Amino acid sequence: MGFFELDLSPEVLQAVSDAGYINPTPIQEKAIPHVRRGRDVLGCAQTGTGKTASFVLPMVDILAAGRTRARMPRTLILEPTRELATQVAASFELYGKYHRLTMALLIGGESFADQERKLDRGVDVLIATPGRLLDLYGRGKILLSDTRILVIDEADRMLDMGFIPDVEHIVGLLPDTRQTLLFSATMPAEIRKLADAFLRNPVEIAVAPPASPAATVIQSLILVDPQDKREALRRLIRSEDVKNALIFCNRKRDVDILFRSLTRHGFDAATLHGDMPQSKRTETLDRFRNGDIRLLVASDVAARGLDIEGLSHVFCFDVPAHAEDYVHRIGRTGRAGREGRSFMFATPQDGNAVVAIVKLIGKEIRSQIIEGIEAAELQYEDRRRGRSRRPARSGQRSSREAAAADRRPPAGESPRHNGHDTAGSNVMPFPGTPSARRARRAERKPEHDEPVIGFGDHLPAFLARPPRILARS
Repeated sequence: MGFFELDLSPEVLQAVSDAGYINPTPIQEKAIPHVRRGRDVLGCAQTGTGKTASFVLPMVDILAAGRTRARMPRTLILEPTRELATQVAASFELYGKYHRLTMALLIGGESFADQERKLDRGVDVLIATPGRLLDLYGRGKILLSDTRILVIDEADRMLDMGFIPDVEHIVGLLPDTRQTLLFSATMPAEIRKLADAFLRNPVEIAVAPPASPAATVIQSLILVDPQDKREALRRLIRSEDVKNALIFCNRKRDVDILFRSLTRHGFDAATLHGDMPQSKRTETLDRFRNGDIRLLVASDVAARGLDIEGLSHVFCFDVPAHAEDYVHRIGRTGRAGREGRSFMFATPQDGNAVVAIVKLIGKEIRSQIIEGIEAAELQYEDRRRGRSRRPARSGQRSSREAAAADRRPPAGESPRHNGHDTAGSNVMPFPGTPSARRARRAERKPEHDEPVIGFGDHLPAFLARPPRILARS
């Protein structure tokens, strides 16, 4: 099927052709006709499948048939991050270039005055993050009573970032007679509840199993000890044909530490995290897209939803705390049918997190050994007993068994303690150790053949002592 079969206007088709696209992706093919008809849509598709164009293209045609008024946008698109909002704005500029549509981008880190001036002139499309939108609404700079189309994009990320109360507040400010489009890469139960509350008789579109990574991404797992992670990453970057790569860390502090380590070893790298000013984040992304920077060390908050054309590699330097974040991370590569590579570094303590990821994506991740780096083994927490276990190699004793064997005396000898013979003695183990505590409990426990003395069956010792007679002066 070609785009010309989706009932789009000649102007939009020309813009799509100028961008170099001929055939729609599955999510675009299924969603665009329903959006054009005014139906509510619940779309679930993995990252890199063209969700943005599936609502931008029909919205451009819908908006071309009306006029806007000051401070009253006709459409509202909610995005969880500044970078995602900026990318959607770029899509509207790309596909709406043959229409005279006005647009405002409301994100943090930018001037309130500039955004207010755009709102005063009136906009057809309002693209915003929830926080900045509510700030301007609270100042009386925007009215939402004329909004006809609401798009909630990356709804699962909204949930992860704690924006759902803000989204519910915003939805309460919109008219009931609106068209709502909700798109998400995953569909947990919480998102399903939101869809039931916000959408009316929606068309459900799922073009891939929820939380499934793209088939074009070749995934690998690197098992290393924590002290070897940086060296393993450096060797892997040198051995792989890395055109450009995103390197994900779980914490902003680790982003900075890894960035300094890479630059110290001669790698061309930069950082991207939520504490950076918006102007600096935009500049860094532009340099990365233009090829001035090869490696971008980022946190999930900053890099969620980034669309970097031709990204060759994704490195998960830290195993993500939430399994869904793994799908979003590796979804930055292997986009638009291109092949990509992803590598996740896991330490022994990451066993449970790796298991959760494997369970989510429904398949094992191939382990890879890096030459010169000793491979580690994952440990899994036994939640029932609160202990941890390590899968032992064949013929290898566990650490508990080895420690017990080391404490066992040679055959024919009696146990010794501190060099003294303890056979038949009452030598106590070292105070504070588990064996000492067990010994004290054994002393307090009465033997079965001894009578149990109950209350009132014995005479307290202080009553049996003779009274002290004080000498009179």
